[in-house]
Amino acid sequence: MSLNDLSISLSEVLLAMGCDTSFRDSTLENETVALLDQLSTLLRPRFQFFTTNGRLNLEKKLLHIDETTLSVGQIISRQIRQSEQFLFFVATAGSEFEEWQHTSAVKDDMLKSYIADSLGSIIAEKTADMMELLLEDFLQTEGLKHTNRYSPGYCGWHVSEQHLLFSLFDEPNPCGITLTESSLMLPIKSVSGVIGIGKDVRKLDYTCGMCNYEKCFRRKKV
Repeated sequence: MSLNDLSISLSEVLLAMGCDTSFRDSTLENETVALLDQLSTLLRPRFQFFTTNGRLNLEKKLLHIDETTLSVGQIISRQIRQSEQFLFFVATAGSEFEEWQHTSAVKDDMLKSYIADSLGSIIAEKTADMMELLLEDFLQTEGLKHTNRYSPGYCGWHVSEQHLLFSLFDEPNPCGITLTESSLMLPIKSVSGVIGIGKDVRKLDYTCGMCNYEKCFRRKKV
């Protein structure tokens, strides 16, 4: 995709940086707009997903996909319990963003570096949002719905299970994303996870009260 596909607003970036909606700073705003303009010609965010059948053990909080067992935890297993299929996905701001973020013009300027970090998180999440929109168009024709997306590292699903999740893909590095031994995704501004699909599932507003991860991207929005 391109940056234009994501429709990122200035207010979204400011909010991700922790600025109150009433906060105004012309220097910060102008710098953010300038960085977005730089990214418009080089950014290539992308996503990949597949759907598969699986078996959920609600009592043991396990999701079985063929020979792979994911310990998704109590919160996620409850949210996807009505699923008839499961969608696994990755989405990333892309290597182009990471290379730009590490250029001296960005990394050696404290303000630009701070803005770029927030931009990367937004780009990765908005790329996953675009994936959901595409998914919804397809599911409507089938009379199906989908849940929220859930990622390793959140809602009790341990981040170390990234390796198990990635092993489900046909290729080892979907969208060019690699994993370190500690389960860190590279490019860093990437997301992965699972979505439940079925006739009776529901997509709910993200409820931060059910999750204890204080640094969650979604938590900043509420």
